Amino acid sequence: MAETYAGIAWTGEGYEVEVLDGAGRRVVEPSGWSGAQTAELIAWLRDFDGGRAPAVVLDSTNGLLDGPMTAAGLEVYRADPWLLPPRPGFGSVPAARLAERARTAPGELARVTAEGGTLTGRAEEYFAGVKRGEPVVAELTAAGRCFAHGRRDAPKVALTFDDGPDPVFTRQVLDILERYGARATFFCVGHHVAALPDLVRRTAAAGHELGNHSWSHPYLPDLTPEQLREQLDRTAEAVAKVTGEDAPTRFRPPYGALSPEVLAALEGYPTTLTMWDVDTRDWARPGAERIAATVLESAEPGSVVLMHEGAGDRAQTVEALPAIVEGLLARGLELVTVGELAAPPGTDGPPPSAR
Repeated sequence: MAETYAGIAWTGEGYEVEVLDGAGRRVVEPSGWSGAQTAELIAWLRDFDGGRAPAVVLDSTNGLLDGPMTAAGLEVYRADPWLLPPRPGFGSVPAARLAERARTAPGELARVTAEGGTLTGRAEEYFAGVKRGEPVVAELTAAGRCFAHGRRDAPKVALTFDDGPDPVFTRQVLDILERYGARATFFCVGHHVAALPDLVRRTAAAGHELGNHSWSHPYLPDLTPEQLREQLDRTAEAVAKVTGEDAPTRFRPPYGALSPEVLAALEGYPTTLTMWDVDTRDWARPGAERIAATVLESAEPGSVVLMHEGAGDRAQTVEALPAIVEGLLARGLELVTVGELAAPPGTDGPPPSAR
């Protein structure tokens, strides 16, 4: 591990950074960064102390920074809840506590890799939780409260994009979709909505659907029920405030982490869980050709395709998108929003306020 440690905390306003040395001394004054300054924050860390970048430490409620930071070559670690003091109701463990934990017990932290993603080292726990939640998800699907794909006899497909908006890649995705007259669904994180409201308004004005993807992209099983609902409520309020329309009615859980405990916390919450049946795994950056091939080999009428526009280097997704759109259109598949895909037969989709 590096000789200095940068703890990065998230708040409702942005990120707070604290850098300590091996003796626990503050190396620089604490700094604050907005959600729109991820690229600047990464550049600052990479250039720190003449290029001797500190080890970055996040907690499991911050799923927005590890992707772009590992892609940039930074050394990134995750401190899990059992290693840390209690979090506030909204926000992560303070930056200084994250840096101090790395300094005093570096061997207890999980090294996050680009291949393993945010949950590096917790995959077994994640899959076990999803497996335990499957009976409840099946019940919710039967009741119309969970949606993973539409009718297989209707020639429509929904492209979906998570983790945005992003100051670079969202514009590129929107330009491509506009070129083909295609509509999609964007599951936004509140942290980015607050930082980049103009992109949210542009997305909505273009006829795309906006969904809720939490505030900070946390690993939901690590939250209390109150913290989980606060993530959804704040994001819904941010989207509604920015667009001037009703709050999103669809929620996509980060990582698809639907354990029984998470599902219990969401019981009665006024939203429809929205999953997918085609996973491009574009977050792992397998190459634009592989991303496009995954969609074109797997998508069928009614499919919901999972892609990402934010929280990482999404250049491969952007590069793959024209081939995906052209390939689906060539098969006679209309590209629609999830709301239109889920609409009952004989209707044109949900009212505008629900899109």
